[in-house]
Amino acid sequence: MLEMDFPLYMPKLSVMPDYLAEGLGKTPVTVLEAQDYIAVYDSEETLRSIVPNQMLLNRLGLRGVSVTALGDKADFVSRFFAPKFGIPEDPVTGSAHCELAPYWADRLNKNILNAAQVSKRGGEILCRVEREKGRVIISGRAVIFMEGEIYLPL
Repeated sequence: MLEMDFPLYMPKLSVMPDYLAEGLGKTPVTVLEAQDYIAVYDSEETLRSIVPNQMLLNRLGLRGVSVTALGDKADFVSRFFAPKFGIPEDPVTGSAHCELAPYWADRLNKNILNAAQVSKRGGEILCRVEREKGRVIISGRAVIFMEGEIYLPL
């Protein structure tokens, strides 16, 4: 597995921003914020059924929107939308897990979590929350699809 070391961003409760529920087509149970808005839903099934309105989500103030729920097979599942950066839905978003993993670690009372991003392509992510270091270690399977060399003049 490829392992990446990211900063931990602890989300905090947020008021529902204008356009969020309408942009997602479903009202979340809870709304949090860190680098992104985090919309927490009641089930993986509800999360999978979301058909976002990209024009409305584009009006939100933060970088993007993570939607998340307890997983049926994983500890938690998520999807990530960032239309203001030209990303209607990112297939697997490491940076979103910097804020999702600490939230679910607290809810589930565990520091190692199996996560699944349930976009069309999807991906499985192992998250290790290291609070004392302020880090989230994210691991996943990777496939080499390109190799190259870069030469810099001295």
